[in-house]
Amino acid sequence: MASASFLLLWTTLAFLFSSPLLPTLGLGNLGGPTHQRHDVVASHGVVATDDGRCSRIGMDALREGGHAVDAAVAASLCLGVVGLASSGMGGGSFMLILLASGEAQAFDMRETAPMKASEDMYAGNATKKARGALSIAVPGELAGLHRAWRKYGRLPWKRLVRPAEQLACKGFKISPYLHMQMVKTESGILADKGLRDLLTSNGKLLQPGNICHNKKLAHTLRKISKHGIEAFYNGSIGSKLVKDIQKAGGILTREDLRRYQVKMRDPIVADILGFKILGMPPPSSGGASMMLILNILAQYGAPSGISGPLGIHREIEALKHAFAIRMNLGDPDFINVTEVVSDMLSPKFAEMLKKTIYDNMTFDPRHYGGRWNQIHDHGTSHISVVDIERNAVSMTNTVNAYFGSNILSPSTGILLNNEMDEFSIPMNNGDVPPPAPPNSIRPGKRPLSSMTPTIILKDEKLKAVVGASGGAMIIAGTTEVILNHLRGMDPLHSVLAPRVYHQLIPNVVQYENWTTPYGEHYEVPANVRTFLRKRGHVLQSLAGGSICQFIFVDAETSRKNKGRGELVGVSDPRKGGFPAGY
Repeated sequence: MASASFLLLWTTLAFLFSSPLLPTLGLGNLGGPTHQRHDVVASHGVVATDDGRCSRIGMDALREGGHAVDAAVAASLCLGVVGLASSGMGGGSFMLILLASGEAQAFDMRETAPMKASEDMYAGNATKKARGALSIAVPGELAGLHRAWRKYGRLPWKRLVRPAEQLACKGFKISPYLHMQMVKTESGILADKGLRDLLTSNGKLLQPGNICHNKKLAHTLRKISKHGIEAFYNGSIGSKLVKDIQKAGGILTREDLRRYQVKMRDPIVADILGFKILGMPPPSSGGASMMLILNILAQYGAPSGISGPLGIHREIEALKHAFAIRMNLGDPDFINVTEVVSDMLSPKFAEMLKKTIYDNMTFDPRHYGGRWNQIHDHGTSHISVVDIERNAVSMTNTVNAYFGSNILSPSTGILLNNEMDEFSIPMNNGDVPPPAPPNSIRPGKRPLSSMTPTIILKDEKLKAVVGASGGAMIIAGTTEVILNHLRGMDPLHSVLAPRVYHQLIPNVVQYENWTTPYGEHYEVPANVRTFLRKRGHVLQSLAGGSICQFIFVDAETSRKNKGRGELVGVSDPRKGGFPAGY
């Protein structure tokens, strides 16, 4: 519950830093973890996830001497059980790693189009692309987790899989946020036998606090803990999975699973406002988009040029530019994205775009040079980890929409993605721009993504680990947490501040105005909304948005302890998560 001192601190921060986006919060509770803090201060290690149960499981791995990657593996598998609407083994991920030595690596475990996929496979039918068996792409999360563990892990694989297996077997409580996702997807759940058997009782959805058992998934996890990922990609689990998908009308084959490869990529890097920022390269558009936005806003000076309602207007205009340009990106194994990425990381390019931004008005999408229609990705789950040695992991997992394809494999308990919906396909959309050719469907290709796992350094030392879930809103959400900190907010309030979003098409500013399943209210202040409307922005309230996980290395204790400062971990209250540290 909000104390008087908490509210006073909030008011003081708002006055000192002139931030227009400190939230209106009613900190009542509707079944959320009232006894937990959404931030934690620790000296050894921190794990911040969407769900406190998974943060604790990750922290336990760190306590036992595990690497940050060990914690990320254990937490990811946990989230696939208790947060199956957002991520899991039936989906894909991006993992960004920074070692204490300075070595950085990006693991691309994004889903791929099946070999039988083709550009015209949906014949303009958006529904088949969005859900159902034809929307399922080849899952990559498990392969990526295992490869990262093989390279960096210290704890036994079985040890990391066991907590998720136990949750699936013994049962877990349905959280208020998962229940909200269930309600929004009720028709899809009721239509699918696997989901219906798991998430309903007597024909009705399970309620918050009810215990859910996924015995089939527990059995699957047990096999994977003993036999590794071979059982999934070239064994009995994969065979059962493919059989279920094909029975439902899908085209994924055992050969698709056997052929899947994790891609090892170099992170993209930019020096902005005195920080070195590491991001995920394509097929993620998130890292390059965020860096372009920050480079544009850096031209105005920080914090003065990015604060107040005018700073929000400038941020929205930078977002519109980034969304226009990002649709020229795609899978680098299929198209050459070098020049586009180079432009997006270039301060000179940002300076040129800044000249097209006017402080007194906004424009229609053509002003920003966007040639292609947007993709509107959905769900996801994010994990931020820092261990005792200051190795860091920023990882975003996804099955795309809530409950992915709306198909849960009855024989394995695995929820399957609908990642094919992330590709651009020919549609009869009237006045809407055409689909982006760089993101067209090809066998084995990875669709464009908005996921934005990020690691930040200052003077070559770890400063922050951040990322978000929330589909196309991830880019704005992650960027705004960073901007809020530049505006002077502490880590917790950088996450708490209500957010604005823009995706260029439609030409609408979406602003937070909702009460979460935990009773907390987030609303962009009226004076900001009035300011934006006067500049021609069309505003639309939004019940939802991005969910951010932020770990910050305290500068003062870092100086005292030779670079190993205290860690401040924040889990976004919007989803009811909380961090764990020791």
